[in-house]
Amino acid sequence: MNRSLLSAFIAGLIFGIGLLVSGMANPAKVLGFLDLAGPWDPSLALVMSGAVAVGLIAFNLAGKRQTSLLGDVMRLPTRQDIDKPLVLGSLGFGIGWGLAGFCPGPALVALGAGELKALVFTVAMLSGMAVYELLQRQRPS
Repeated sequence: MNRSLLSAFIAGLIFGIGLLVSGMANPAKVLGFLDLAGPWDPSLALVMSGAVAVGLIAFNLAGKRQTSLLGDVMRLPTRQDIDKPLVLGSLGFGIGWGLAGFCPGPALVALGAGELKALVFTVAMLSGMAVYELLQRQRPS
């Protein structure tokens, strides 16, 4: 296994363990955060704040480098505009997240733990991705 694949595996493993430890692979925890009218659970806000802080530091450091720690070329996003596909995708993500209590990472962790709801969510997510790809291919360049 090459170093890039190994580092991606280790990062994914740490991310998955973090999701399990924080309870974010449990849709009831997420829905407890989104339910402002019921018994609100602020723990997701704390987990998200920690993730944003780590991301800000990591992207700031990465933006100053030409190559990664493993020697690969740095390819960071450069677009900063807000367009229709971004807004529609964000809305779709938010609606799916609110209905199911899953987003892609926690869904895959819960799927690995044998959660049936995660299987339904993952199939729906992959179907949506396939429909998007089909529509993109039919779109004129």
